[in-house]
Amino acid sequence: MSSEDQDQKDLDSIPLSDYLKTVIPVEEIRDYASLKRIHSIDFVKGIAIIMIMIAHAGGSWLNSQWIFFYGACYTTMDIVGPSMFVFLSALSVVFSIKKKKKGALSEKVIRNRILSRGGTIIFIGVLFNVFSFEFTIAGYPFPLNLWGWNILMFIGFSQIFSFYALKLGKLSRAMIGILIIFTSDGIREFLFIGKEAGNPIITFFHYIIVSPSPMTPLLPWLAICFISTIFGELLHDAMISGRKKDYFSLFRVFMLWGLIFLIGGMWLGREIYLPGDIWDNAHFNYIGTLPLEEYPLMSLLADINSQMFLPDVRYPGMWEFLIRGRGPNMIYNLGAALLLIGVCFYFIDIKEKTNYFISMVKYYGRVSLSLFLVHFIFVTLFFNSLDVVLFVFLVISYLGFLGLFMFLWNEFYEGRGSPEWIMIQIGRVGQKTGQSIKKEIRVIEEDIKESVQKLKHKHD
Repeated sequence: MSSEDQDQKDLDSIPLSDYLKTVIPVEEIRDYASLKRIHSIDFVKGIAIIMIMIAHAGGSWLNSQWIFFYGACYTTMDIVGPSMFVFLSALSVVFSIKKKKKGALSEKVIRNRILSRGGTIIFIGVLFNVFSFEFTIAGYPFPLNLWGWNILMFIGFSQIFSFYALKLGKLSRAMIGILIIFTSDGIREFLFIGKEAGNPIITFFHYIIVSPSPMTPLLPWLAICFISTIFGELLHDAMISGRKKDYFSLFRVFMLWGLIFLIGGMWLGREIYLPGDIWDNAHFNYIGTLPLEEYPLMSLLADINSQMFLPDVRYPGMWEFLIRGRGPNMIYNLGAALLLIGVCFYFIDIKEKTNYFISMVKYYGRVSLSLFLVHFIFVTLFFNSLDVVLFVFLVISYLGFLGLFMFLWNEFYEGRGSPEWIMIQIGRVGQKTGQSIKKEIRVIEEDIKESVQKLKHKHD
């Protein structure tokens, strides 16, 4: 009997409650969302989660004299924040599907596993909305405060969107992704105008598509699912071949398209906007402004201009390619993601560079979902009280503490209760249930065969 058959027999023979009590190997928790052989992806994901944690700490910890430093860094470094995280999440779906297909699992089983993973993250995102709305967004009581496009909500949905996007060809995905990007600004403006005018139908669609918390709204972020899966398939094919020639070819593809997207996004988004509500009734348009409730990160402009070291220096507005949620910004962020992945892929996977720093960042990437949730516990620890020197010292210590905390949680407590642990358990329930159903089907088939043989024998 093969080891796989033995594992199957063991799975069938124990009750579900006992099965869920068995210890999940630490490697399975660490590698739950990891591509394993493509080490640069874990590294880039680690950079993304580290930058997200630093950004949240900076916005909370820096005092009024240094908050401009947070505004400037957040605006320019947002390319390695949520958009990078979502890009990598959607890209990893390709590997999950291809790996499971190689293992001869049915498409239904693959679909259910993707849906369970995405649904779990969405559920966590819903809980996150309930708490975040309480402190940041007024006017949305329960149950309206359940819905909001925070990063967790979109990562969960991106798992599902990417699964169905992969059913299309690469050219179709590229065209749909580009169409979404270039139509999003107009659609969102139409929805906002209708909402402000009090149209209930348009208000409903604005609530669903943009949401009260438009940090990662469906438009234009849905484009990531279509475009990232194209490069995910290219990455998967190169990994399967394992040849350095294919690795170098993939590196050139990532760098070329990264530059095209980056430069294209900057050129298309060269117009400057101010946050505000200057309304032109004649043309139904904003005159050089964008509403803060639609593009909340434009508030960073006030933080940037709060600096007191050069009192005569004030920025007139923000370039559109830096405004999260605008079409040019999405193109710009996709380009930055491809360039960063390409550079890291070259040094870590092609040149096989490694050291303690790279290993540490890779570990952060593997437990990134847990880190994202845990770090909020400490965000208000030094509320508006640090200068930039003390902030740098404390944030480094803070990141080190979180890494140590996650290591102890996983190594000594088997990661029990972590998001990765929860999703693995849900997958186990699906696997156990699926195997039980298969077993029952086999029993039914045997009963039917036996009944048919008896009827045939009686007839003869």
